[in-house]
Amino acid sequence: MIWSFLYRAVCGVFQLLALRLRSSERKELEILVLRHELAIARRRLGRPRPNAADRAVLAALSRALPRSAWSAFAVSPKTLLRWHLRLLRRHWTYDRLGRPPLDAELQSLILRLAGENPRWGYRRIVGEIRKLGLRVSATSVRSVLKRREIPSAPRRSGPTWRTFLRAQAQSVIACDFLTVDTVWLRRFYVLFFIELHTRRVHLAGATENPSGTWTTQQARKLMVDSCAQERPVHFLIHDRDAKFSRAFDEVFRTEGIQVIRTPIRAPNANAHAERFVRTLREECLDWLLILGRRHLERVLHEYVDHYNRERPHRALELRPPDPSPQVIPLRSRHHSSVRRHGRLGGLIHEYAWAA
Repeated sequence: MIWSFLYRAVCGVFQLLALRLRSSERKELEILVLRHELAIARRRLGRPRPNAADRAVLAALSRALPRSAWSAFAVSPKTLLRWHLRLLRRHWTYDRLGRPPLDAELQSLILRLAGENPRWGYRRIVGEIRKLGLRVSATSVRSVLKRREIPSAPRRSGPTWRTFLRAQAQSVIACDFLTVDTVWLRRFYVLFFIELHTRRVHLAGATENPSGTWTTQQARKLMVDSCAQERPVHFLIHDRDAKFSRAFDEVFRTEGIQVIRTPIRAPNANAHAERFVRTLREECLDWLLILGRRHLERVLHEYVDHYNRERPHRALELRPPDPSPQVIPLRSRHHSSVRRHGRLGGLIHEYAWAA
């Protein structure tokens, strides 16, 4: 009440002064001088920072002056109106009518259900919340989602690429080539396949001349192999290399597998295969000198066996693709009972409990 009384009194005083000064030309000239000096001060000083009393005075002056004279203020008209509305809110302090706000935990639950289920509408979310013993209206759900700028279900964004690939990974395999140079400067091309769901790798072979006939033969071997028959495969991903000929794709199409060719110069479209190549080089090939084809095949089979059976994978919650039967250690066992097994001449180490 005190603020309201002072504000109204100041407004009345300024309005009286404005009426008295309208007929005085001398005062008008002084106002022009003050406006010019204010313009000079604006160019030299930084952004004005008025306190609460200054805001009240300027808001009262804005009510006494017409809109055309508001250019004399150091703040914008929008700011003056905002200050005036703030004073009105302080004056009218009665309780607002309407529905009480939702509980913060209930709002978090609504946002969680909408985020985890992008195809659910407002009523679907209401029904799921009622199953938990809570009550909320569809209008309240809409208001919560609207404040967070989450659109309704038909316009809500669908699953991300990560979610889509995880849902389809059980039926997708990918293949690619990697090159290995020997100490005699002979280059070999290695063809491999990787299952996206289990990260299990299958070596197809290594050759110096990867023709279309050779890749087609390796594809037939993979289809005959039992590992390709353990679970249904619906998609095969590979790049647009000419070594993947039409005959190569036809081998998979006859088995009901759809071939997906990645875009040109888009290695991220076949990210799982590219990541395996990087891992193979960083952990194995970059630390060895390859003498020939037999040496290369022996090294690759040794590493792939380690990769499939022993190497932890972050995507598999630090489990290998083909884990060995887990041995639960006794409480009495000491860490000295852990034995190390070296592979590739000690380049790679594996650890297990002693028998």
